[in-house]
Amino acid sequence: MKGLLNDLLKRTLMSIALISGYLFLSPFAFANENEASLWSALRSGGHVALMRHALAPGTGDPPEFSIVDCGTQRNISEEGRLQAKRIGDRFRANGIESASVYSSQWCRCVDTAELLGLGPVRELPALNSFYLDFERRQPQTQKLQEWIASQNLKEPMVLVTHQVNISALTNVYTNSGEMVIVRRNDSGEIAVIGNIEID
Repeated sequence: MKGLLNDLLKRTLMSIALISGYLFLSPFAFANENEASLWSALRSGGHVALMRHALAPGTGDPPEFSIVDCGTQRNISEEGRLQAKRIGDRFRANGIESASVYSSQWCRCVDTAELLGLGPVRELPALNSFYLDFERRQPQTQKLQEWIASQNLKEPMVLVTHQVNISALTNVYTNSGEMVIVRRNDSGEIAVIGNIEID
């Protein structure tokens, strides 16, 4: 009888330990499961990854900014270059070897897009920053929405742009390198389904 009680006690303690471990780990497990579903959605077509450029110290651009001269712009740092490469590795680790990649014409976005290593990078003026010209926010965001609505989205698409552009389109604030995944419905409208944070 004593042996039976000891066995029952051991099983009960093991069950409690397993349940406690599950409760402790479950938020992380759910986070990983959610991220996996976002990568799956991106692979499936009809979805777009809106990505903020990699780490670029500072805010805005210098007064002498010129779109054709990277030397006048705020650019990604060495850490930002490594971050962009790691993000490209994340795509490949999640089954996306190539994608349609579009970028703002700002050098920090073009460099980020190229360092992803997912394919040729095409510049798209609708992704350009309006940080210093907020009057362009509404018409440019509308133009980007219309452009997304016109794409076939049969393969994964990545749009590398700026925080202000992503916020205007999705109402989501992004950190450097972070991605917001959106789904386009049959009428061309987009809906946010989640975001993928980058360390």
